Amino acid sequence: MYSVNLEQRQYKTYILADSDSAAKVEIVPERGGIATLWSIANQDVFYLDRERFKSPDLSVRGGNPILFPLCGNLPENHYSVDGKSYEIKQHGFARELPWQVATQNTDDNGASLSLILESNQQTKQVYPFDFQLIFTYLLKGNSLKILQEYKNLDTKEMTFSAGFHPYFLCGNKNELEVVIPSQNYQDNKTKQVNAFNGKFDFELEEIDYAFSNLSTKSTSALDKDRRLKLTIEYDAFTTWLVFWTVKGKEFFCLEPWSATRNAFNTGDNLTILKPSQSHKATVEYRAEFF
Repeated sequence: MYSVNLEQRQYKTYILADSDSAAKVEIVPERGGIATLWSIANQDVFYLDRERFKSPDLSVRGGNPILFPLCGNLPENHYSVDGKSYEIKQHGFARELPWQVATQNTDDNGASLSLILESNQQTKQVYPFDFQLIFTYLLKGNSLKILQEYKNLDTKEMTFSAGFHPYFLCGNKNELEVVIPSQNYQDNKTKQVNAFNGKFDFELEEIDYAFSNLSTKSTSALDKDRRLKLTIEYDAFTTWLVFWTVKGKEFFCLEPWSATRNAFNTGDNLTILKPSQSHKATVEYRAEFF
């Protein structure tokens, strides 16, 4: 049985639930449309720094932040459109702005909530396009799908990248096995491209690796400590995967991106929409405790 409920906490929180599988997702539209919690049978899948979440002045570290209109950062945070320079922060603004609730639904497909983010004067100061985003969270069993639609409402071509920055709660990272369908990665710290042998050195203070040339539309992580298998499936919109973690923190991030850092300046894998054109994409997370 599926349900969608609203609770007034520090922020209005929408709760999608599937009682048959004891699955639950909590979504906070006014904090960047973020899904802060995903649990199955009372076991958390997402990590969340709750103290940091309480401060509206800090970016959320946890849940599933939305990245738009860019993924990663730019040199000195600058890029140009039509000869004019703009400054934009890492990962863009979608994860910080309030989203509007459009629809909520329960049917045979699961429990769903649709959110809308539209351009305004604040966004146009850093990203000079009129746009509309429609994201739908769909919970069913051990699956969380995020259906995305990106619309260009402007009179000129609109370029962007987008993705997610999911934080997964983990146990002993030395018991973590990650399958990424790529043979090479770029180390964001050194900017060097290295061969990937399927292993990570979790004794490093930070791991920030970007993988391209993905050979399949799926990636996974097996957390043997928590007895949890995670799978992420994506469509052709996702061209990069980023693995990020910090030593001593009980999370890892396995992030599907449509383009990598500095794509606003290089043009690599940027999505280009003509006026009135839209693009749809889907990402699905699955979690299985064993």
